Amino acid sequence: MENCSLDTRKADGEKDILILAVESSCDETAASVVKNGRTVLSNIISSQIELHKLYGGVVPEIASRKHMEKINQVIEEALSGAGVELSDLDAIGVTYGPGLVGALLVGVAEAKAIAYGAGLPLVGVHHIEGHVSANYIENPDLEPPFLCLIVSGGHTHLVIVKDYGEFEILGRTRDDAAGEAFDKVARAIGLGYPGGPKIDRLSREGNADAIVFPHGKISGSPYDFSFSGLKSAVLNYLNSARMKGENVDAADLAASFQKAVVDVLVEHTMLAAGDYHMDKIAIAGGVAANGSLREAMKKACRDRGYRFYYPSPVFCTDNAAMIGTAAYYEFIRGVRHGWDLNAVPDLKLGQR
Repeated sequence: MENCSLDTRKADGEKDILILAVESSCDETAASVVKNGRTVLSNIISSQIELHKLYGGVVPEIASRKHMEKINQVIEEALSGAGVELSDLDAIGVTYGPGLVGALLVGVAEAKAIAYGAGLPLVGVHHIEGHVSANYIENPDLEPPFLCLIVSGGHTHLVIVKDYGEFEILGRTRDDAAGEAFDKVARAIGLGYPGGPKIDRLSREGNADAIVFPHGKISGSPYDFSFSGLKSAVLNYLNSARMKGENVDAADLAASFQKAVVDVLVEHTMLAAGDYHMDKIAIAGGVAANGSLREAMKKACRDRGYRFYYPSPVFCTDNAAMIGTAAYYEFIRGVRHGWDLNAVPDLKLGQR
């Protein structure tokens, strides 16, 4: 990776910067064209959810093969939908980690081939940085620094966004991510995959105070998260009820479990906001689409006079528009990647 000077065409205001972005870190094949980091000209997503439902979760090898089948089509649709040609672009952005290694390799190989063939710069993007950047798309007033809670199937992070692409990690999960806990509990109560949206819907029919589940806390690490104990408590509750022949109200259980997760996410975020004097709060990641989390975070921020930011649901789940936004800010900082860019499935936030 090389660090070059800022693109003077953009600095002088002479030309819009157009980036074609590719995302294939898990089970969505996505491409997007983004202008100047905040205007989405196209956002095409080919989802594999229906396919992976058959197996109760994402099967990595199947996901990789499906990406190979769909990626050219998705990119062509993104370019066509934006009304641009390759010659109009300034750079190619692509997710190179973290994620499923086979899935990531499909996107990285495609992006490198297009960039090389078109003579365009290549910008690799951290997937989680993309999720944070989704907040910029619909919130033109949002600028760093701000506090961001990132919640997805594989990640739960609480970070200060110090600048574009610059993060200070305050807390992270010590075991299960929030989204992973949602999926496991959904499977246990027979809802199937994907668990998060199904628990969110079912919980609206239940009483969130019907069952008291534990709130995981880490001694000496007030901003870290732990959801494995909560998951075990739900499984123990279910097993106990079944052994006693008692009926379980699935809606009450879903609502009570969700409340325990949301309470911890909001409590930790508000604690960090107060300790670090942050008055701008954002959420990102697939679980950021959860209705209860949004409402609880809105109320907590309103009560404290904080400004609250969140993406639309389409920009919470995996998509390429968020990657294009992150790539833009990397691009104008002078970040360029070489043809040796590789997939890094365990890429850490802030790692280059």
